[in-house]
Amino acid sequence: MISLTDSQKIGMGLTGFGVFFLLFGMILFFDKALLAIGNILFVAGLSFVIGLERTFRFFFQKHKMKATSFFLGGVLIVLIGWPIVGVVLEVYGFFLLFRGFFPAAVGFIRRIPFLGSLLNLPFISGFVDKVGESNTMV
Repeated sequence: MISLTDSQKIGMGLTGFGVFFLLFGMILFFDKALLAIGNILFVAGLSFVIGLERTFRFFFQKHKMKATSFFLGGVLIVLIGWPIVGVVLEVYGFFLLFRGFFPAAVGFIRRIPFLGSLLNLPFISGFVDKVGESNTMV
């Protein structure tokens, strides 16, 4: 079992609450306050989980500057008060930032009994195969 430090446990909780508030804010027709709280909690939780220095190194790598600008720009636009535009920018930046993790995530999900068979359905497997390849997304 993986042992986590206390700050990593706090970070997992903050990240979980951040994702919850983001999803709940989208369900409630892009509620500005919930989306803003979710964004702040998600970024703070990520900083607690991997550390502040590694978070800065992850976001501000030279080849990830476009993705970082879209993601953090989306967060800023949500905080300003345009939630739909901000969420669209955030999602695009999120996919650009974390596209290197998608092949590992797809491989892991395919080994889970119910979800693996769900991902192998004809109309879903083509999309999942494209997302699972690391070099196809630009």
